[in-house]
Amino acid sequence: MKRMKRLFFSYSCSIVSISFNFTINNYWETSVKEKHALYTAYMPFVENGGLFIPTNRDYKMGQEVFMLLNLMEETERLPIAGKVIWVTPAGAQGYRTTGIGVQFSDQDGGKARNKIETYLAGSLDSERSTHTM
Repeated sequence: MKRMKRLFFSYSCSIVSISFNFTINNYWETSVKEKHALYTAYMPFVENGGLFIPTNRDYKMGQEVFMLLNLMEETERLPIAGKVIWVTPAGAQGYRTTGIGVQFSDQDGGKARNKIETYLAGSLDSERSTHTM
C-alpha cells in the first residue's frame, strides 16, 4: 500500500479553542477541548448536525470532506464524513470568523451529533451567539 504524504498546518483562533491538522485530501483531525468552543462551532439547525470549522483555505459549497473529531478529553476520535454547506469568507461583515460549515452525513447513524448534543445538553437553547447564527 502506498503511503500518503500529509501536509499539516494548525489553525487556532483566540475566539475558538479548536485545533485542526489539515491534509491535502480534504481530511483533517479536529480537537474541541472546551464546551464553549463546541457551542460556538456546533450547528444543531442542520440536518444530521454540523460544525463550523475556522479556516482560511478555499472550499466550495457541496465539497465532500472527512474529519476525525476528538471531543473534550476523550481518547476516542469520531470519524465524520460531511459536506461543505456554509462558507464565511475573509472580511465578512460583523467581523465573523473565516471558515466553513460542515454538515455531517448520516453514515455514522447520528453518533457524532448525539455525542455533541450530550455535551451541550441544557445550552442548545441559549441566546448566545455562535459562528453561524
